[in-house]
Amino acid sequence: MWFVIWAEDKPNSLAARKATRPAHLERLHQLQQEGRLLVAGPCPAIASADPGEAGFTGSMVVAEFDDLAAAEAWAQADPYVAAGVYQQVTVKPYLKVLP
Repeated sequence: MWFVIWAEDKPNSLAARKATRPAHLERLHQLQQEGRLLVAGPCPAIASADPGEAGFTGSMVVAEFDDLAAAEAWAQADPYVAAGVYQQVTVKPYLKVLP
């Protein structure tokens, strides 16, 4: 089943986000290679593809997992969690309808 992982950044976490990004992306690429990634990306703090020092407010991932426990475990193992980028991570089942 698909699950949405919604993560909210801590204030002033941009430096930690930048430093940890390669490890974070590596895990997403693995999901993609396995055919389990629907969409993933950050939420800029301002309406810009490159928010610069304004940074990001969080991230969203929609990926396929066997169950909620597996999705939650994957989310909690994210390098951004270990680096203290995220202040909260929410995982919910997701039904893809369109397109």
